[in-house]
Amino acid sequence: METTAQILELSYALDTFYFLLSGALVMWMAAGFTMLESGMVRSKNTVEILVKNIGLFSIACIMYLLVGYNIMYGDSASSIIPTLSFLVSGDNSVEAVIAGGEDAPYYSDLSDFFFQVVFVATAMSIISGAVAERMKLWSFFLFAVVMCAVIYPVQGYWSWGEGFLDDLGYSDYAGSGIVHMAGAAAALAGVLLLGARKGKYGPDGSINAIPGANMPLATLGVFVLWLGWFGFNGGSELKISDVESANAVAQVFANTNIAAAGGVVAALIFNRLVLGKADLTMALNGALAGLVSITAGPDTPTMFQALIIGSAGGVIAVLSILGLDRLRIDDPVGAISVHGTAGIFGVLAVLWTNPDATLSAQLIGLAVIFAWVFGVSLLVWGLIKLAMGIRISEEEEYGGMDQTECGMEAYPEF
Repeated sequence: METTAQILELSYALDTFYFLLSGALVMWMAAGFTMLESGMVRSKNTVEILVKNIGLFSIACIMYLLVGYNIMYGDSASSIIPTLSFLVSGDNSVEAVIAGGEDAPYYSDLSDFFFQVVFVATAMSIISGAVAERMKLWSFFLFAVVMCAVIYPVQGYWSWGEGFLDDLGYSDYAGSGIVHMAGAAAALAGVLLLGARKGKYGPDGSINAIPGANMPLATLGVFVLWLGWFGFNGGSELKISDVESANAVAQVFANTNIAAAGGVVAALIFNRLVLGKADLTMALNGALAGLVSITAGPDTPTMFQALIIGSAGGVIAVLSILGLDRLRIDDPVGAISVHGTAGIFGVLAVLWTNPDATLSAQLIGLAVIFAWVFGVSLLVWGLIKLAMGIRISEEEEYGGMDQTECGMEAYPEF
């Protein structure tokens, strides 16, 4: 009996540690987003990007603690309407852990909160890049409060919180739709109200490239995100202390890595064939699109299938970036395409490798998540626009947001 209790305690400790380590890797993705975005914007807006990213992460942590987590995983009035519970308090007792059985906890409740809170911060980071270089800093922060407290958690409850999308059989292992498409939908709503950067689109229909200031930093940011994604997808297995779970985690890691590699190579080849150049920004976005595409189902494909899914995601993201430019939707880092378009593809790609997934459930899940997040975000952005405005002035945009919003420069010696 004592040996059984020791095994249960050891398993609990191992699964809790794995959960926390995975969450730490996902937290490090915040650094990747920060480096990617600051490298892809002009130097006069660098400090504002840095402030925005560390600010949004902190706001996400606080609002998810106060409200969001308690909506997403709390009690419910129905499978559609969640209620506000108060979940974050103590933790599991030794007696509960060693009791055994299906109801015995196998990791710390607080480790679950930590893992979930870095996911909502990821969704908010997606929005940051899309609205870069022209959105008011404090308007963005105000939206972050609502997004992390209500908008994200409600649709998260419908799926991961065992709401009606879960009942329908919607399958989204680590959040191609729940996290990535949701962030992109909120970003699209903001961008449509915000408008394009000055000079991005000419009156004659021309599309003018606005190069970023630091491509080495942007590339480093993608490598950081690539690394963090092993925690994002691997941690979503939720445990590692038995043979089946350990094998599943290994499969998820291998598939996540090969999908990203496929996204890079496919984007490079596509750009070489269509545009005649090996475009670095498209290669970077190809890596991220491959990662987003595999996120909905990294546990069921073979590595060869994951390679195909990631490669297709990379090409789809490039086509989407080019298409949004033709529609005059300005997204400085390609976030809407990488996380939104590739996210939609990733949710549908689950049908290829997971026999339990159904087309109707996947389509309903995508439609519901997009409609909720886009619709409510458009309303919230609109209210913020009426109350305090969301766009800086033309003079402030010309001079750069570093001085007007933050009062300093990223590279004062230059």
